[in-house]
Amino acid sequence: MQIDAPRALLYFSRVRSAICLFFLAAATIAAANPQPLSPRVAFEPDARECREAGDFIRNAALSRDNGMGRETFLGRLHDDLAVIRSYPPALRWFVHNEADEAFLVAEVQAVYDAPLSAELHRPEFIGRCLARPPG
Repeated sequence: MQIDAPRALLYFSRVRSAICLFFLAAATIAAANPQPLSPRVAFEPDARECREAGDFIRNAALSRDNGMGRETFLGRLHDDLAVIRSYPPALRWFVHNEADEAFLVAEVQAVYDAPLSAELHRPEFIGRCLARPPG
């Protein structure tokens, strides 16, 4: 099996770009809105966020399949989470608190520790995401 490292980096780069664009849009909206945003007390995932996070998990599996190592992917994910933490919880995508971070990191670890096809990881993740209790 030949590893296509440039392709793996391309998948991860697209995921990272999507996250950055989301935060840029959220910051722009927040700057244009003079009313303060109230942070969520408890995060309850909705279908849209779970589908979007499912896309992230699918892309993690594609990155794995194209040669990106577990520690490399997790290292970049932790770097991204550190940036996300700098935003107020109300402006964050999916990871609103430590429990959300732990859930997402555990799901990425499962992509590497219990490999399935990318197309199978996504729906299984979405099911677990929607079943999560608020918090």
